[in-house]
Amino acid sequence: MENAFSDRITDVPKSFIREILKVTIDNSIISFAGGLPNRQFFPVKGLQQAANDVFEEAGNEILQYANSEGYLGLRQFIADRYRQQDGLDIPVEDILITTGSQQGLDLLGKTFLNEGDDLIIEEPGYLGAIQAFSLYRPRFHPVPVSEGGMDTDALALVLQERQPKLLYTVTNFQNPSGISYPDENRKAVAQLIQGRSCLIIQDDPYGDLRFTGSRKISFKRLLPENTVLLGSFSKIVAPALRLGWLVARPQIMEKVIVAKQAADLHTDYLAQRILHRFLRDNDIDAHIATIVRQYGKQKEAMVDAIKKFFPDGVQSTNPDGGMFLWVALPEGLSSMRLFEAAIAQKVAFVPGTPFYVDRKDTNTLRLNFSCSDEPTIAEGIRRLGASIKNLL
Repeated sequence: MENAFSDRITDVPKSFIREILKVTIDNSIISFAGGLPNRQFFPVKGLQQAANDVFEEAGNEILQYANSEGYLGLRQFIADRYRQQDGLDIPVEDILITTGSQQGLDLLGKTFLNEGDDLIIEEPGYLGAIQAFSLYRPRFHPVPVSEGGMDTDALALVLQERQPKLLYTVTNFQNPSGISYPDENRKAVAQLIQGRSCLIIQDDPYGDLRFTGSRKISFKRLLPENTVLLGSFSKIVAPALRLGWLVARPQIMEKVIVAKQAADLHTDYLAQRILHRFLRDNDIDAHIATIVRQYGKQKEAMVDAIKKFFPDGVQSTNPDGGMFLWVALPEGLSSMRLFEAAIAQKVAFVPGTPFYVDRKDTNTLRLNFSCSDEPTIAEGIRRLGASIKNLL
């Protein structure tokens, strides 16, 4: 069968995290590996009531085929929320409901990328985007990101030498690092892109999970014609719904809808209607505030435990929100070696390797704090700290 597979599927590696999660099925392992929301805060009763209500009122309708763009009421909710939170006036026609924001990446890859096209991605960058875009075999140009945002000198050099079609960013509480681009950096990036055909993809699954500080300016405000937005309900309601969205101007949306129709005709209409009813009948901001309070405590517990248990020479980010923080080990210490040692001590994390397009072995790693309570975080970091000391 090996000769029957396409080159594109053979070239793309399995999801590193999905493979790690197989290891962490063992309940004795403390896992900081997955990017999982805390199941304690899934609105089970609210979604159950919403499902009962929509079945009672429109049972025959909600089980039928639907339009590709998505349920109008849900798209209107998204448009209203952009207006309230970011001051963006986005027509409902510019919003497409997707099967998770991950599908949005795939649709944009289908729509824009030919083999060998240039694509700018953050380094370290979201491994789901690396995997999704890799199917279309672009030429990746990683640009470093840090607490100061995207490295504009490195970005300028890529723009000078190449003609990238896409620039992919997670500007708020970035996966994997947890950093957020300051407003000044966003404006500098926008200035470099201004007047070019390069499209900025601003993926924002974590933007509502802010513990401290204020919302930052959107690329959609800075460069409205050059920006596509991706969003998700996975982190603020429930990931099993697989509901996200894509925002693009009409000329782009027309092509993306064709790609969507070729993929699945439309996103799960039943899930859309249940979610919309839940959002209509419940205070989503109060629900998000509950999640944010708890995640903030868990993040602080992890930061405090790192200070207590990690040896000198280990550095970590302290994000203002989201679900992750990023750790840099002393130079020369492989996070892949640490992973093997840590698993033996019944604690798991994601080594930095899959967050780099060349999949190089690095001294970096990602830790998730959203899915463990404070005592578990303290114990897991203690075990991880001991493993680091042993390797050193």
